[in-house]
Amino acid sequence: MKIAIQAADLDASRIDGTRVYILNLLKHFGKLDPASEFLIYHKKNFNPELMPPDFSNYKIKQKSFPFAWTQTRFAFEIWKERPNALWMPMHALPALRRKNLKTVVTIHDLAFKYFPDHFPKEDLRKLNLFTDFAVKNATKLIAISEATKRDILKFYPEAEEEKIRVIHHGFDPEVFSRSRELEKENEIKKRLEITKPYILYIGAIQPRKNLETLIKAFEKLKSQAQKELSSLKDLQLVLVGEKAWLSETTVKKAQNSLFSMDIKMPGKLKFDDLGHLTRGADIFAFTALYEGFGIPILEAFAAGVPVVCAKNSSLPEVAGEAALFFEKGAEELAGQIKKVLEDENLRQDLIAKGKDQIKKFSWEKCARETLKYIKD
Repeated sequence: MKIAIQAADLDASRIDGTRVYILNLLKHFGKLDPASEFLIYHKKNFNPELMPPDFSNYKIKQKSFPFAWTQTRFAFEIWKERPNALWMPMHALPALRRKNLKTVVTIHDLAFKYFPDHFPKEDLRKLNLFTDFAVKNATKLIAISEATKRDILKFYPEAEEEKIRVIHHGFDPEVFSRSRELEKENEIKKRLEITKPYILYIGAIQPRKNLETLIKAFEKLKSQAQKELSSLKDLQLVLVGEKAWLSETTVKKAQNSLFSMDIKMPGKLKFDDLGHLTRGADIFAFTALYEGFGIPILEAFAAGVPVVCAKNSSLPEVAGEAALFFEKGAEELAGQIKKVLEDENLRQDLIAKGKDQIKKFSWEKCARETLKYIKD
């Protein structure tokens, strides 16, 4: 079977969950189905950190074009090559394609439907246009969580439920499940000026991640600890990730905080550094207003770090009973973080439950189910 894959996102400089998803499935497809031929299309040069493996049944096709690449050059190449199936790992689909081409589109989330103000207007227009077209015209859809499937059916009631398959993401145990390497961990902490116990967040810096609430919760914890002379007064907040769209207000909130000296925003880090930093954290906080899945939660579980996260969208589905949740804002979030930091029994219980929860998820399982769905 000849399967075409749109992998242009692997050219991007910023690494996000969607790009990690594409890369990890490409790490498995070639091994899982050596008899099939995979045509992997992209535009420019792969980000070195997102380079797909060199399997003998992979044909990497770099096809550049200055505008509307998916609808122009990519569509032309697919028409010419005549694959049996096309997998689009993003919310898009070429309008021009052969009628007998089987198309499978992954829908990651519909955050733009819930929070349109959190997206630049041009991105919002494209997301609505491309997703509307993909949901209506794809042969099959993949939703990365039951929450995303519910949202597809909510916003697109005309969509056929039987053509939507839920296939969960995985995570990278190799990076996050290692034993702590204190020398490397201390090197990274020194470089980032992390000198105290810390709350960790990993992800993009953007409004949907709700980091202003996390900063407020951190301020409440520090203020209360100073009054009570609690050990929590020696606490730092580490927000790791690249600045994405509309990140300015979050950055200003951190810079203007009374505790700004204890808020670190190191930007993008290498995967290995993320592993060391996660294993050294006292708690992992994931405060997003909406997530299609939430890979960092699984990574924290794998690293043996307790998690406090928001109770919305897919997050309860991913975290299960292995995290403490909050719903009502900074006050409740601060309280949940304090519970974990001050109760060692609770902490160890969450860590143990996290280790059990991650057994449900893997990239190999995700790739196997995705490939079967593409081929069926």
